[in-house]
Amino acid sequence: MSKKPNILHIFTDQQRFDTIGALGNPVIKTPNLDKLCENGVVFTNAYTPSPVCVSARCSMIFSQYPMNTGCYENTIMPTDDRQTFMSALTEAGYRTHGIGKCHFTPDTFALRGFQSRERQEEGGANDIERNPYFKAIYDAGYKHICEAYGIRGEMYYIPQPSQLPPELHPTQWIGDRTIAFIKAQSDDQPWYLFSSFIHPHPPFTPPNPWHKLYRSSLMPLPNVPDDVSALQTYVNRCQNRYKYRDQGIDKNLIRCIKAYYYACISFIDFQIGRILKALEETRQLQNTLILFTSDHGEHLGDYNCFGKRSMHDSCARIPFIISMADRFDGGKVCDVPVSLVDVAPTFLTVAGTSLKSHQPDGVDVFDILTGKSDRKMVFSQHSYARGNPISNAIPKEYLHDQDLWHANMSQYMAVSKEWKYFYSAPDDQEFLFDKIRDPYETRNKAGIVFCQKTLIEMRKALFEHLRQGGEIKGIDGDNWRKFPKPDFPNDPDAGLLIQDGYTPWTDTFIPGYSDR
Repeated sequence: MSKKPNILHIFTDQQRFDTIGALGNPVIKTPNLDKLCENGVVFTNAYTPSPVCVSARCSMIFSQYPMNTGCYENTIMPTDDRQTFMSALTEAGYRTHGIGKCHFTPDTFALRGFQSRERQEEGGANDIERNPYFKAIYDAGYKHICEAYGIRGEMYYIPQPSQLPPELHPTQWIGDRTIAFIKAQSDDQPWYLFSSFIHPHPPFTPPNPWHKLYRSSLMPLPNVPDDVSALQTYVNRCQNRYKYRDQGIDKNLIRCIKAYYYACISFIDFQIGRILKALEETRQLQNTLILFTSDHGEHLGDYNCFGKRSMHDSCARIPFIISMADRFDGGKVCDVPVSLVDVAPTFLTVAGTSLKSHQPDGVDVFDILTGKSDRKMVFSQHSYARGNPISNAIPKEYLHDQDLWHANMSQYMAVSKEWKYFYSAPDDQEFLFDKIRDPYETRNKAGIVFCQKTLIEMRKALFEHLRQGGEIKGIDGDNWRKFPKPDFPNDPDAGLLIQDGYTPWTDTFIPGYSDR
């Protein structure tokens, strides 16, 4: 009996859908992702179930939308006995291992079904022994490094060359550890490997000489339609403030941000080439399912906005490339929508197992590709009730009702091949985008008389989805519940990001200059 297929899950953080050369980006260089597209299947309408790190990953590992996980932001994942797909694979006899960023909460060191992990998480740490990447750069003599992943806070969106050489860069460490794992595997046991890069999440810190791969003056300007303020939401304003980007638009800086962001992706692509070569050299490529995807995107100045937490395609739409001999091959392209909730069923089907604790919200994307599944839409939700830097945004009377609390700050989305509909509760605003005639989402069609039938159909489909999951506090009959519009502070320094994260050996006290 032949061995079950291995599963290599390559994951990036904050990578837009439109950052792969073979898929129409004429600027970015991604030869190894291009090769994956040529040999596998590309799902061109892939969306995150929640456009922020923790809730997106939570939905992925449980195959549940936020209304079923209860995780709508960078908050606590479920701590009950529900099963992750990693746990199901472990029980099915797979060797399961995680390398890099998992962003598990509340315990960042948790295994959550993995047999083992090599942890690399953005930010600082107190314990070098439990953080193998920090130990590696410390042992290499880089004891002067305070912020190994780049300077956050005030410089969160200021492009900056990494202080580390390529061989010690966090991206290369993921590549090195991934290759080491692949080479250590035997022919007897199938394996699942989560190879998870922190980049291109900001700060944008490619190593030398990768930071010179793209020149800012040659980078395209962002997508800023006429009447752009009509396309912005409350969460966009919060993000711009939070990330020090609401004090005017500097187009040269935006082009430099994009250049460094692209460089981070190209350096990941370089690691993917090394990883694919390791699979070939160990003769495991033909028996390995490979999925490349990301948790969400990044505005990069589109709509004069920065960051994530938005239902615009720049944030909510993600790359999704899958390859496996005789199942996902031939360079096919599929435009039927898929989601990160589909990852678990896709993996577990090829492994011959399933989740035992709950029914998944997702489906095997092979069924989408072959037409066996008739699903037409995927959904997304994000709530800014927790983590919102604007402290007085939520009425105190909602604090006693957690469901009302997060509904007050929620955005909800339904998307098909042809249309995208989303609603922002803090703005009491509906958005409808024609994906065929207006793929760059330059004009909201929600107010156009000719589109009212579509608007009502999309809203109805979203309401049905939410009611199935018991997510009803934001709905009032056939309409959205009205909430008080939150105030936004005029003080330009209110809500700025403070997010220092230091290496375990760092002492920022400077005698004679610093205050304790």
